[in-house]
Amino acid sequence: MDSFLLRAENIGLQINQRQVLDNINLSIKPGEILTLVGPNGSGKTSLVRVLLGLIKADYGKLQRKPGLVIGYVPQKMHIDMALPISVLRFLQMGIKANIDETSYMATTLGVVELLDQPLQSVSGGEFQRILLTRALLRKPDLLVLDEPAQGVDINGQQQLYQLISGIRDEFGCGVLMVSHDLHLVMEATDQVLCLNTHICCSGHPEAVSQHPEYLKLFGASLDGMAVYTHNHNHSHDLSGGVVDHQHHEGCNHDH
Repeated sequence: MDSFLLRAENIGLQINQRQVLDNINLSIKPGEILTLVGPNGSGKTSLVRVLLGLIKADYGKLQRKPGLVIGYVPQKMHIDMALPISVLRFLQMGIKANIDETSYMATTLGVVELLDQPLQSVSGGEFQRILLTRALLRKPDLLVLDEPAQGVDINGQQQLYQLISGIRDEFGCGVLMVSHDLHLVMEATDQVLCLNTHICCSGHPEAVSQHPEYLKLFGASLDGMAVYTHNHNHSHDLSGGVVDHQHHEGCNHDH
C-alpha cells in the first residue's frame, strides 16, 4: 500500500436534506500539495471539515496515518480588536514551542520583526503569514489551508503561494489547500481536485485546467478566454532565491 497521510473513500454528506458531498475519494501523501478548487457552495469547506474530523460524514471511510499531526489555517479568524495581544503571545497560545523555535519559524516565514507588535496592527498578508507560522509550530505532518489568500492583494497572493511551496520543500509536510482560483495556485500545487458536490475532475493542474468539466464550471465567464499559457521559468525558496526552472500551462478564470 502506498504511504499516505490521509485518505477518504466514498465520502458522502447531507446538510438540511441537501447533498453537499457525494462519493468523494482522495489521498494526500507526504510532501504532496493537493488543491481543492470549485465554485461557491461546491462543498470545499465541508469536505475540509470532514477530513479534519470536525463533522462526521454520513457514509464513507476516512483513514489517517497513526499519530497524524495537522496544522490548520482557517478561512477566516476573527480577533477582538480590543484584545491587547502581541504577535508573539498569539503564536505561543496553546502551543508547546520555546522562544528559539518560535523565533526560527517566525524568521523563516518573514514575520520575526512583527513579534512585539500588537496583532491588530498587522496587514492581511502579514496575518496570513502569522497564521502559517502558528500552524507550523505544531510540527505538522499535514498542513490544511482553507483559502489562505483570503483578504490578501494579488502580489501578496503570489508571494504566499510561493511561500507555501517553499514550506513543503523545507519541512516535507503534505499540504491540502482550498482555493477558488486555480491559475493563482498553478505554480504551487502538485495535484488538483475540482469539486462541485462530486469530483468533476482531478489530476495535474495543467490537465485539470483544460478538462471539459472544469471549463464548464469556470470557462463561461471568460468570454472565450478560459485557457491561457503561463510561463514561469523558475521557482523560489523561502527567502525568495531562485532554485530551479519550470514551465506550466494554466487556466485563468474570474468568478
